[in-house]
Order: sequence, then structure tokens, then C-alpha cells
Amino acid sequence: MAVAPFAPEIILAVGRGGFYPGTLISHILQAEIYPVRISRRFRDVVKYDSPEWLVRPPEVVKGRRVLIVDEICDSGETLAIVRAEVKNMGANQVKCAVLYAHVRSVAIPNYIGLITDALILNPWDREIWQDGAFQFHPEYVAALAAQGLTPDSSLQIRVNPIKIAKG
Repeated sequence: MAVAPFAPEIILAVGRGGFYPGTLISHILQAEIYPVRISRRFRDVVKYDSPEWLVRPPEVVKGRRVLIVDEICDSGETLAIVRAEVKNMGANQVKCAVLYAHVRSVAIPNYIGLITDALILNPWDREIWQDGAFQFHPEYVAALAAQGLTPDSSLQIRVNPIKIAKG
């Protein structure tokens, strides 16, 4: 794992997309993890021109090596804001890791899983629960339409229902 030599003491997972990789990295490295939430969105709808703080970093970052983890680095604005805040709070060292980065933003994160401008359909957000059923996420529908594509059932996650002990 590329971030292992940095040996972060604190992982700040940027919600929502950074919660998945942040949690995984915290388990593997046995590092403490805290959520932060900074977004242009509210209830999955863009509401703000610039990212707004919803959950700020904890004071425990002071004097520590901090790894900020997010899902994607698009413009880099979110990571830059979180990094500046954590440095201002007195973190000893701060680095950033993302699953994906767009070509225009590769200089921003220290660690990148994949550099691409292609549309990535994540299993955790390609479908939403709406009107009593799973529906393909409207943002993905629009992104695919911009490429002349229409989502079909082959893009949905196939899971056989299981009977649970209660309920």
C-alpha cells in the first residue's frame, strides 16, 4: 500500500465518498479515523458554489501525521480546503489520497489509485432508493447521456435476495 510508509496517525475521511476508502485504509494501517464533511451538496443536490463545511476536522490532528482520504479529486478544491484547515490546526504533516483523480488535478493528491477522465460507475452510488425501488442514479444517467449512452439493467448491481433471521 503506497500510503504505508507515511504511517498516518490520523485519517480524515471526506464524506461521503471518502468514507469507503478511508475506512479500508484505517483498518489496514490500524490508524485512527475521523469523518469530515465538506461539500457543495445537500441531500445529493448541488446547493453551494464552493464547498461548505458540515463537519470540521477534530482537534486531535494537532501535532499528528494526517492522511486526508477522498473518493475523487476533480478540481482539487475540496482537498485544498481540508488540507489548509488541518495545517492551520497544527497538524505535523498532511498528505492526501484519492481513489481517482482527473488528469487536470493530478498534482493535488499525494497518492492516487487511478488517473482518468473517464466516467467511473462506483458500486456504492450507481443506484439510489427512490419511490420504493432501486433506480439508476440520475447523475450517472445524465453523464452517460452526454456520451450518447443509455443505462440498462446490465449496469445495475445484481444481488439475490436473502432471508434474514428477523424481519
